[in-house]
Amino acid sequence: MKILIKNIRFNYTGHIIKRYYKMIIAVLLLLWFYFCIPATLFDNVYSTIISDENGRLLGAKVAADGQWRFPEIDSLPTKYKIALIEFEDRRFYSHTGFDLISTGRALLHNIQYGKIREGGSTITMQVVRLSRKGKNRTVKEKLIETILAIRLELKYTKDEILALYASHAPFGGNVVGIEAAAWRYFGRPAYELSWAEAAMLAVLPNSPSLIHVSKNRDQLLEKRNALLERLHRRNYISEEDLRLAQAENIPEKPLHVPMETMHLFDAIAKKNTGKKITTTINLEYQNKATEILNRNVNQYRANSVHNAAAIIIDVRRNTTLVYVGNTGSTDKEENGEHVDIITAARSSGSILKPFLFAAMLDEGSLLPNMLIADVPIHIAGFSPQNYNKTFDGAVPAHKALELSLNVPSVRMLYNYNTEKFHALLRQLGITTLKKPANHYGLSLILGGAEVSLWDITNIYAYFARILNNFRKNNGKYDAADKRKAVFTMNGKEKNIAQDAEIISAAAIWQTLNSLSNLNRPEEEASWKSFSSSQKIAWKTGTSFGNRDAWAVGVTPDFAVGVWVGNASGEGRPLLTGVNYAAPILFELFDILPKSSHWFEQPYDEMTKTAVCRKSGYRASDICETIDSVWLVNTAQISPMCPYHKLVHLNKDETYQVNSDCMALSEMVNKSWFILPPVQEWYYKSKHHDYRQLPPFMPGCDDEESSPVDLIYPVPDSEIVMTKQIDGNAGNVVFQAVHRNTDATIFWHIDNEFAGTTKIYHQLAVQPSAGEHRLILVDDAGNVKRIRFFVKDIVN
Repeated sequence: MKILIKNIRFNYTGHIIKRYYKMIIAVLLLLWFYFCIPATLFDNVYSTIISDENGRLLGAKVAADGQWRFPEIDSLPTKYKIALIEFEDRRFYSHTGFDLISTGRALLHNIQYGKIREGGSTITMQVVRLSRKGKNRTVKEKLIETILAIRLELKYTKDEILALYASHAPFGGNVVGIEAAAWRYFGRPAYELSWAEAAMLAVLPNSPSLIHVSKNRDQLLEKRNALLERLHRRNYISEEDLRLAQAENIPEKPLHVPMETMHLFDAIAKKNTGKKITTTINLEYQNKATEILNRNVNQYRANSVHNAAAIIIDVRRNTTLVYVGNTGSTDKEENGEHVDIITAARSSGSILKPFLFAAMLDEGSLLPNMLIADVPIHIAGFSPQNYNKTFDGAVPAHKALELSLNVPSVRMLYNYNTEKFHALLRQLGITTLKKPANHYGLSLILGGAEVSLWDITNIYAYFARILNNFRKNNGKYDAADKRKAVFTMNGKEKNIAQDAEIISAAAIWQTLNSLSNLNRPEEEASWKSFSSSQKIAWKTGTSFGNRDAWAVGVTPDFAVGVWVGNASGEGRPLLTGVNYAAPILFELFDILPKSSHWFEQPYDEMTKTAVCRKSGYRASDICETIDSVWLVNTAQISPMCPYHKLVHLNKDETYQVNSDCMALSEMVNKSWFILPPVQEWYYKSKHHDYRQLPPFMPGCDDEESSPVDLIYPVPDSEIVMTKQIDGNAGNVVFQAVHRNTDATIFWHIDNEFAGTTKIYHQLAVQPSAGEHRLILVDDAGNVKRIRFFVKDIVN
């Protein structure tokens, strides 16, 4: 019974198949016809291409299979399109993928010559053949191509088919596609081709293995000129255009594809292999900047300085306008030209000082003109020096910033707190601080940490955006202002921070104003004056050992960063930010549009405040000359002037007195600007208008205001004795100052006499390990006492 049922079912199914087999076959054929064209017609690897903001080629690399095959285009240049259709498929827009007239004519010609001379393929059929790589040219294959061509016409528009053909046609050697061919043979994009060039590229794919620019050149020229004649006959070009076009030579060999931004190309290509990426770079500015860097470095090579880098950020658009990662050819590596300096971590030198200045203004612990001590300092064995090896005694904070003085900067960081500054730098966007703050210590402000040109220049751009947008945002902060500049149009690399406000607009405004003074050297020994037709806030920096020269500047429109040095890290004499990087910085600003205005003052965050003109502190009741200046609102919590003091003098004002030696009615009370003895000793040598405080009248001694003070050691300091070559302990030099240049100082250590000094108060001593007391007494009886400690001898 089961067998019978199976036979009935089989016979019934067979009957159905026999009855409807034509319909089934037709349906199957229709399904095959519909799906015979794959979703992706060409499964190729492509060259990686980057272009500038206007679509101009910046750089390209050969595809992974060794072919110069640019990513597919979506449209054709008019000249090439006309030449191609005229040469390959004149009835392209009227047929449906298969041209019976062309096929018939090709068949007759082939019979006439007894061999295959024409294929009769339409452009659509050629697209199919290109997609079916390696197929033999047989009648069967021709039939398949014809069917697929008809299906292709149903799926794509005519212009899309033309673009597919132009993107994948072979142009001789390892050149594939019209865009790659235009650059390899003529050094420019396809839309800039002349009629002669377009005609040559139209005929070249017809037989690229036999005819190309390096062989059978006469045949190529003949084919090109014949096509030009046809274009003239069909009124596409005039008689004059024909003569000019035929007079053009064909190229002798393929050209190198441009590589204007190798380092940026490498950064982009890592995540965009085989794609065409449009960057924010402007080719004109990029080329000008590259020329400026190369020209300057060619001069610097006399001092064995081989590398430089520069970046320009469009502040308002937040885009990278110029990216020169290094100078010279990247094909050679003997001088490190392959290193992308813009993203490399390099010693910061003093380039971080403006950020500390702004942070202290913001919290109210510093005012722009506030005097900062500039005297020798010793903190836990750290004894920084100014670049010129001198001291000013006391300098206004803005002057310390402008002159990039190291000692005042270290004092400022000590007062601000290294941990806090370390955290601030990370908030601002410094990504290279990989170690904790205590690893860097106070050297953080002098180049003890490594930073990148990318991070630093972006912070300056961020500062500019804050000020540009402050009024527009009604005094509010936008976290988007903190984002780093993008360098591709898709913007995927941008990093938007969560911090809406890190440093106030008012503090930033005062900082950039301080940095806008042009005639200010970093080192007195190599003073320079940079002229500019616009106001620029700028800062230079030089790392320890003259390894890195920095210069960064900003206007309301652009932020420019420059680094000069050796990628190897080798330092060179005279390699400083002022001497090497600043000249390039100002040349780069000269190629940019000039900013017509400066940053608007953020009045909402500022208060007009009475300030002592001499000290820069908030004015006390006894300050002599007072200025009314705009300060950050938080400045109201800063201390009053500590340097103006009410002193008591005799009537001739030749001595200080007190109630122990003179009646109050006989005293003259006067406000006096008084610096501590150590600061005064250095300060008065550069400020001849400084009035020293008169000495105390004999019998009116006052140890608390002693004219004697110590430069080294400072109270409770720890001294480490060093061992000499003979194994014995070396001497340590103590140094003191006295308000009276004619005074004699008598030195005592642990109540034992140690020596006498006059004029230059320096004494070489050899104290033992342990705790000691140092007592200084001058010939007028003034006393200074401190305690210090000595550690055991170290090698």
